[in-house]
Amino acid sequence: MTNKIAQSARLMPGAFVGEGVTIEADVVLGPNSVVLGCSNGTGAAACVQAGAQIGANATIHPGVTVGIRARVAPGAVVTRSVPPLAIVAGNPARITGYVDTSAGQGPLATSGSVPAIRGVQTSSVRGVTLHNFLKVPDLRGSLTVGEFDREVPFVPKRYFLVFDVPTAETRGEHAHIRCEQFLIAVRGSVSVVADDGVMREEFLLDQPQLGLYLPPMTWGIQYRYSPDAVLLVFASDYYDSADYIRDYGDFLAMVRQKGAS
Repeated sequence: MTNKIAQSARLMPGAFVGEGVTIEADVVLGPNSVVLGCSNGTGAAACVQAGAQIGANATIHPGVTVGIRARVAPGAVVTRSVPPLAIVAGNPARITGYVDTSAGQGPLATSGSVPAIRGVQTSSVRGVTLHNFLKVPDLRGSLTVGEFDREVPFVPKRYFLVFDVPTAETRGEHAHIRCEQFLIAVRGSVSVVADDGVMREEFLLDQPQLGLYLPPMTWGIQYRYSPDAVLLVFASDYYDSADYIRDYGDFLAMVRQKGAS
């Protein structure tokens, strides 16, 4: 079994590519990096997708896919597949951030400085908004409230809760063709990356009066769950597997097609 290395890929001195490995266009393999292939022609080899960068002395294990434009830090040992645009480091490698992703700015996006009045903050990502709902403190316990179709941009048909997520895990990693979503961390904290195919922004949901609106055709990722995190998600439609876009390359192609029409 031979490996497949695109002509535009760059392999620095000492880089090793194992049997059956796929290296796509514009990939950079740093000095002495290792991308492991099949063992004796059996099992799955690693795949490094277009535009990814593998740092010096990093090791990619067999069967691992390093996603589009992902970055592997020098010396990292990657034992699990890396999502598109993710930045990973360590041994074993963990996600530390996302490529070209700005942090949400302004008073509504800054932990610990959220005002006690309602407000909506726009973002650099098309249609994505951060909402601050009314919070009412009381000796008997605090209350926060929002109204559907007034403050939340739609009336939901479905909700789901995400909890007990191990710190290393990443959730989401998909977009919807038609469905709108609204996210609230009712307990703990969750980092959310929103991506419209051109711009990306990261938001920290760490207070129950904060909500994040994701319109259709927004690639969403949730990671850095705190151990006690509970994420509440409202959806504008019932579950439909056909509404999901699960491959980032397909998502980008649909964004380009929509922009050209």
